[in-house]
Amino acid sequence: MSHSTYNKQWSEAESALVDLLQQELPPEPPKPEKDRLAAFQLLATMYIKYIQIFRKLEQSYDQIVHPQKRRVLRHVLDGAMGRILEIKHEMVNLEFSEYHYFDDVLSDLKLTPNDVEIPIPKYFINEKMEILKEREKLLGQILTKVGPQDKEDKEEVKMSLEDAIRVIQIHERARQGRLRAKFMKEIREQEEREIMAQTRGAPTLDPDVAAVRIQKVWKGFAQRRRTKKDRDEEMVFIGMAPPPMPTSLKNTPQALALKTESQRRQTQGTYEHEFQQSLVTIKEKIQETEGPDIKETMMDQIRQWFIECRDASGKFPEYPDEDDGGSAAIFKQKTPEELEAEMREKEEGGGKKKDKKGKKKDKKDKKDKKDKKGKKGKKGKGGDDEEEEEGWKMAPSTFVPAINEGTDDYKGIWQTRDEKDNFSQKHDSELIKEEKRKEVEEEIRLQVDELMRTELKNLKAAVDRDKGKKKGKKSGKKKKKKGKKSGKKGKKKKKEKDLTPDRTIESLYEEMVMNGIIVRTPNIKLTDYEGEYSYLGTTLRQANIEPMPSLSDVRRLVTEFGILPLGSPAVHEKAPLTKSILLAGPRGTGKKMLVQAICNETGANMFDLSPANIVGKYPGKDGLKMLMHLVFKVGRELQPSVIYIGDCERMFKKKVPKTDPTDPKRLKKELPKALKTIKSDDRLLLVGTSRCPFDGEMKPLTSCYQRIILIPRPDYASRHLLWRRIILKNNGVLTANLDISSLSKVTDGYTPGHLATAVQQVLTERRIQTLSKKPLQSVEFIAPLARIDPIYKEEEESFKSWYAKTPLGKKRAKAAAADDDDGGGGKGGKKGKKGGKKKGGKKKKKK
Repeated sequence: MSHSTYNKQWSEAESALVDLLQQELPPEPPKPEKDRLAAFQLLATMYIKYIQIFRKLEQSYDQIVHPQKRRVLRHVLDGAMGRILEIKHEMVNLEFSEYHYFDDVLSDLKLTPNDVEIPIPKYFINEKMEILKEREKLLGQILTKVGPQDKEDKEEVKMSLEDAIRVIQIHERARQGRLRAKFMKEIREQEEREIMAQTRGAPTLDPDVAAVRIQKVWKGFAQRRRTKKDRDEEMVFIGMAPPPMPTSLKNTPQALALKTESQRRQTQGTYEHEFQQSLVTIKEKIQETEGPDIKETMMDQIRQWFIECRDASGKFPEYPDEDDGGSAAIFKQKTPEELEAEMREKEEGGGKKKDKKGKKKDKKDKKDKKDKKGKKGKKGKGGDDEEEEEGWKMAPSTFVPAINEGTDDYKGIWQTRDEKDNFSQKHDSELIKEEKRKEVEEEIRLQVDELMRTELKNLKAAVDRDKGKKKGKKSGKKKKKKGKKSGKKGKKKKKEKDLTPDRTIESLYEEMVMNGIIVRTPNIKLTDYEGEYSYLGTTLRQANIEPMPSLSDVRRLVTEFGILPLGSPAVHEKAPLTKSILLAGPRGTGKKMLVQAICNETGANMFDLSPANIVGKYPGKDGLKMLMHLVFKVGRELQPSVIYIGDCERMFKKKVPKTDPTDPKRLKKELPKALKTIKSDDRLLLVGTSRCPFDGEMKPLTSCYQRIILIPRPDYASRHLLWRRIILKNNGVLTANLDISSLSKVTDGYTPGHLATAVQQVLTERRIQTLSKKPLQSVEFIAPLARIDPIYKEEEESFKSWYAKTPLGKKRAKAAAADDDDGGGGKGGKKGKKGGKKKGGKKKKKK
């Protein structure tokens, strides 16, 4: 696509943001929403609209090559991303559930689930590609030194002479058998040829009749082939059959689009380099050409100010300090309100002390009135304070101001800017001049301030010499006081003890790789974790049936709680902090795959602290402290970082079997302490996986892991999608003989891992070669699946009951029970009666 296409897309996103900002920043504060369902609908609609905007902004930022536009876009993109996370946390706190369903909102907005799929910004990886390549190179070098970790010295198996002779005999007899079969085949073919030659006689048919017969057979064959081709194309067109695999992947439209996108990214790097160079050259040019004139003008203005102040007050003014802005404070543009306030102060003159006392009295009177009102509100049933507390209210956002600021920049600079001459979309020199002129003025202002302070001092000294007065003691005392304050502030800060002060991060990184704590992750993306959207979630919840989430919901949660905050420092600092995630689900549901996807999508290091991985490493209490210190020190220096713990429920078991050599409770005390030290600027995330979380104690497990993502076995729609994708990934071919629908129905209870295992066992190299002659059939997958135990409903129910006992599950059950008592949704029942009483109380007061 062209530059204008992405510029237009950015413009559409900005106009949609303007509409949303009117809703986010109303002129009057909105009233609390008493209906919980209405509040959720409001949040869900905003959430979906922000995702649509985020998709457009992400694609525009990835492909727009103009360096100055990209800076504005990045500001708005991070703001929209952070706002999505804020709304998500609002929905979690409102609904008491990590999973939410939007099928009714999507149908109202006439959108499909693909339209609200959250994309992962490509700049997470692209903007630090060189750093990641160097880190991967270093990791590879260290691993080659260590060698394969699971290497076992296997003794050579010695074969006896009799066994060797027997093997040779078997192979020789097989060779002779194949040779004899070949000779016999040739003899039979020769005999058949001789018999055909004897029976062949003179042609009995007329040549014209024979030709017509041949034409008839050929035309029938050709027409049937054309009909079959047309039917196949029609089935592909209406979506009832998969498209054929392209013979050459280089010339496909998808490949050409990817090639164009990569070329635009290379152009971005070139233009960015030119932009950085022009920042330096333009600034130097302004300093050379305009610097002397700016300096002279400033000095003349300040001297004029000296004269005006002396004429008005009879003495020279005090020069503003650097903390107040220096001479910039003199020429600061003031609002009409500020000017009126200054005029009043001058008119009042010496009556300032009286005014201050009066203001203090007014403030005390106001406080007393507020306290009295508060006491009355608490005592009476219809008080104002109680009314304000009732209902749901949107929490203040930290990202809306950033979005508003970026939108204003777009309106003020880029919306109406004429770029007909800038076809290649390089940087705009005029904008750079405006910015750099301000920087040069600030730098020159500091120099001018030093010169004019000395000049003012000399002028005052000359005047004082004439009058015989000396001044200037107060300023010295003030400076000393400032120094004392800064010293006190410095003493309050405490630094954490560094156990490895003399070692570099490179050496610590190498040590952790050598010990197998930092591990290499396979190249798995989040898109590889496939699953279909749940279309009945809202319907089931309205019927008071808690649905199991779909694999698509799991992918969305991992993106929101894990990938988006880790990938962007600006978002992580301001968004609601998520320190830890627990992925709980049956075997084969892709828990470790999700952890690896988080690392790959954000370029994060993976620290494996699973009990089985740290056995015998850093022994004792001191060793454990050193291990935690190294993990968090290296993790902070090379952030983002993911700390992975497999089978994390074993850490919180009541009784550990004596035969267990891994000592799973080793990190039970140190890990929660270390988690408390994670701050908003530390992009560290603890991810635990568990296939039987109900074996661990509930309270310590849920206190350690902030967010719990329950991964179910796939439903029918997800299984149908998984069968198709896994077969195609393993070089299989989908034909009419392969009944995917029946296969999906039969495999209820099997996880994605089970399906992948079955497909790999069937689609061997030899079977792939015979696909053209013998198409794939559904029956072939039954035998390998029969050897695998599925996930039964009892196990799924145990996960459901365990999740209901978590803090969030208990809150949800309590809220559902309250909704049932109140008549549903918080509209009627007890809440409605209370609201009526309060309104009556208000009317009585007015009377």
